[in-house]
Amino acid sequence: MRWIRWLSAVTLIATYCLIVLGSTVRVTNSGMGCPGWPLCSGQFGPIDKFSPLIEQSHRYLASVVTVLVVLVALLVWRAGPPARHLRRPVSFAMGAIFVQIVLGAVTVLTKNAPWTVAIHLLVAMLFLGVVTVVTVGSIVGSKQTWLHPRRLSRNAWGAVGGLYLIIISGSLVVDGGAQSACRSWLVCQGSPASGGLVALQLIHRGIVIVGGTLIVVYLVSRVRTREHRQPVRTLSVLGLFLLALQITVGIVNSSLGAPAGTADVHLATASVLWIVIVALAGLPTDAESAELLSDRAPVAN
Repeated sequence: MRWIRWLSAVTLIATYCLIVLGSTVRVTNSGMGCPGWPLCSGQFGPIDKFSPLIEQSHRYLASVVTVLVVLVALLVWRAGPPARHLRRPVSFAMGAIFVQIVLGAVTVLTKNAPWTVAIHLLVAMLFLGVVTVVTVGSIVGSKQTWLHPRRLSRNAWGAVGGLYLIIISGSLVVDGGAQSACRSWLVCQGSPASGGLVALQLIHRGIVIVGGTLIVVYLVSRVRTREHRQPVRTLSVLGLFLLALQITVGIVNSSLGAPAGTADVHLATASVLWIVIVALAGLPTDAESAELLSDRAPVAN
């Protein structure tokens, strides 16, 4: 289990870096830096130009993440009963990384069609979430069985679903070319962009308001429960800070016309927030932990 904890944590960090690097590929229009797949124009390079270097580096890191996921899966299945609660999520991670590889090839072969790029990111976020589940599950252990979906509260489901919808709508804004459609915030005033692009931007902002509210309600509820476990309180406060930072970066991004740097930071912040929310949603409250332990306690005859 100790090796599983360390290796799953390394996989989580590598997966996060992979998503951020993929965002860099997208916002710098480097997706077609390597028109072939899996090699770059039939070669392992070239690395003397920016776009091919970024695109091929992304592919190499994806290969590293794939190897890490396979190693974690092998360790989980060899660990026996202590890691039995991790078998389902690690199997899902194996399936997700396979889908990602296929989507990566399809994205290149379709010359970065917007729908393939959007789906590629959405599956990547699901993969990041399940790797978070494996990592936290290896630390928490099997006694609290927090991986069971029915253990999640409505507020937790609302926060996870709200944030995922924010990421989905944000991806559609970028892939639809609407990231610079509205430079004013909260509503669009005097935008020269077409009505469709403005509507796409406004839909994203509406989802941010609703989803952000769900996230705040959930995080505040975790703070107000006065749980004795410091990691839960720390994650809750960190989540509130990241949400505020994410909204701020979004406003700055729109005001500046969505330059590549701030657009990249925008997704990087959202990815960290996604890790925090998924990890926190799976950690039961003190009352739920006591209930779970009592359910597992042996009953005297």
